[in-house]
Amino acid sequence: MTENPTPAAQGGVLIVGSITADVTTFSSRLPRPGETFLGDAFTLVLGGKGANQAVAAGRAGAAARMVGCVGSDLFQHLVTDGLRDAGVDISHVRSVPGQTGVAHIRVDASGENDIVMVPLANAALDTAQIDQAFTEHAASSAVLLTQLEIPIALTLHAIRRAHAEGLTVVLDPAPAQPLPEDIWPLVNLVTPNETEAALLTGIEVNGPESAEAAGRWFVDRGVGAALITLAGAGSVLVSADETRLHPPIRVEVVDTTAAGDAFAGHLAAAIAAGHDRDTAIRRAAAAGALAVTKRGASPSLPAASEVDALLDRQNREI
Repeated sequence: MTENPTPAAQGGVLIVGSITADVTTFSSRLPRPGETFLGDAFTLVLGGKGANQAVAAGRAGAAARMVGCVGSDLFQHLVTDGLRDAGVDISHVRSVPGQTGVAHIRVDASGENDIVMVPLANAALDTAQIDQAFTEHAASSAVLLTQLEIPIALTLHAIRRAHAEGLTVVLDPAPAQPLPEDIWPLVNLVTPNETEAALLTGIEVNGPESAEAAGRWFVDRGVGAALITLAGAGSVLVSADETRLHPPIRVEVVDTTAAGDAFAGHLAAAIAAGHDRDTAIRRAAAAGALAVTKRGASPSLPAASEVDALLDRQNREI
């Protein structure tokens, strides 16, 4: 297998998910309930787990195709221009009357964040729109990448359609919520973080051993493989025939917003490019590490060249 095949030559990534305008404030600490606290900075950029992952996949070099909805308000062009500028195909991003989805994000000095996401236009996505995207792009796509920020019935519909079309299904189960048992066997790779894995499995995840137990929960239900991400501790891959700890890439943390989206988008792009699973995970880990070194969501998502450079430095240090 070629080490660095051109992603678009191998297959595209179809992303079905949310699109928001991210309103982010930065401050030394988060305010207490009822308190007004002065911050240090403010940004307004493209966001949403679906859009962030589409941007990440596009910057990774994949033929990324976004399926989602935006409003007819002043945020419409902010988000669609952000997708387009990253090389994402937005022919299946539909504009609907009303407001574009909004995420309010607060980031403290340690880089930790909390988020309130208001779906708004994202709730207008429907099965007909998803089906049309599959009709036009399934044959040239290798991977479906989806999350849980859109109505759950639509995520399930996209997974079932992708499985029927023979695409590799990568599910980022965030925000975590219970899924029907019959959907798990249709998922090739599920990528929860510790919190999401705990909410879905009932197993408290606080390190590699408990991550392996949580990963086994998914595999026992038919998932091809579970990749439990452990933030600064790396990730644990669990499949029917192996368990493997993937070590972290150490960086200075500025803002953890969208680190998981960088990871998911580059992971999907690497799989679509034909990389083996270990290589895909290593590239995803590098992308996630780079994302936490910059402020903001979509602005922090790295390009393939940045991932290559970081991995080259890591290899020289080994």
